[in-house]
Amino acid sequence: MKTGKGFRFLNYEAPQLTPFEKLFEIFQELITHTSGDVDEALDWLRELDKEYELTDENYTIDDFIEDLKAKGFLREELEAGSGDVEGEGEGESGEPGLAITAKMERIIRKRALDQIFGKLKRSGAGNHKTGKSGPGDEHTGDFREYRYGDSLEHISMTESLKNAQINHGMDSFSLTEDDLVVEDTHFKAQMSTVLMIDISHSMILYGEDRITPAKKVAMALAELITTRYPKDTLDILVFGNDAWPIPIKDLPYLKVGPYHTNTVAGLQLAMDMLRRKRNTNKQIFMITDGKPSCLRMPDGTYYKNSVGLDDFIVEKCYNTARQARKLHIPITTFMIAQDPYLRQFIRYFTEANNGKAFFTGLEGLGEMIFEDYEQNRKKRLK
Repeated sequence: MKTGKGFRFLNYEAPQLTPFEKLFEIFQELITHTSGDVDEALDWLRELDKEYELTDENYTIDDFIEDLKAKGFLREELEAGSGDVEGEGEGESGEPGLAITAKMERIIRKRALDQIFGKLKRSGAGNHKTGKSGPGDEHTGDFREYRYGDSLEHISMTESLKNAQINHGMDSFSLTEDDLVVEDTHFKAQMSTVLMIDISHSMILYGEDRITPAKKVAMALAELITTRYPKDTLDILVFGNDAWPIPIKDLPYLKVGPYHTNTVAGLQLAMDMLRRKRNTNKQIFMITDGKPSCLRMPDGTYYKNSVGLDDFIVEKCYNTARQARKLHIPITTFMIAQDPYLRQFIRYFTEANNGKAFFTGLEGLGEMIFEDYEQNRKKRLK
């Protein structure tokens, strides 16, 4: 876990794990906390090794690093100044510049899914029943009489022929519309979701790391949707002074910035993203500490106020929530701060949208998002 002064780990015995597997478990946690900074994660791992004697002469941290490279989890970066991303190159610890690979990014997302949602059963085709029957494509095992407009492909020929034999006998066989039987099916739901993550400076204020749990939830939700519900869509955006989308592969590297909180910009971008989706079922999830403190003005300047709740900014938030309501886009807010005046703001904001709000600490945030994701899909199609 991370404290205000650094990381603190409890002793952990895992006799069934190999030396590599023991270190790999810790490394995955460290690389998440350090936002993908391999050099910093390895520095922490060396410090932990000194304190807890994680390695011995038979398997060292250097051996572990070589195994990470050999297994395709790490790659060496070009020297700084070669045109790569700023800051890449030789690390401060003296190691060659290292970065995690796409394979490692997937491992981190999978780990976040297992940590937060547990081992989830996959449904066959990766879709959800809506509770409504009709001309869908998931068989229920139930039969009913043919109705005008039913697709021919849903007619059960075996049951229909059986009816014809019973109704007309074998000697003068005929098949009429009254004999036809249709196998009932369920509609399959599809959901488009935008997950908004607050990356303002307040997400790490007072020694409380709020961004790492939010990042883990985002990675877990991304892994859940892409593996279990592949027909659903998930877009992720971050918001500080402005708002911008980020690809799923960049989630491990997410950091807070020296930003205020432009909630309106985040909501407007989320609605723009959802307008382009064909799915009729749309929703916004927002993880925030709740305090909007910034607006971008028409002339490109920023209006900022970090003192209390600014009436001008707050009213803009309410208006944007109402706009989303008119578009039938519910907003579910996961509020991770405890201040009473911020809770009151979120209540009014939720009422304006007719959405939902969860007032939660960092514990259980992932489970709450998963449960709400499942429930929203069902409710939207009733």
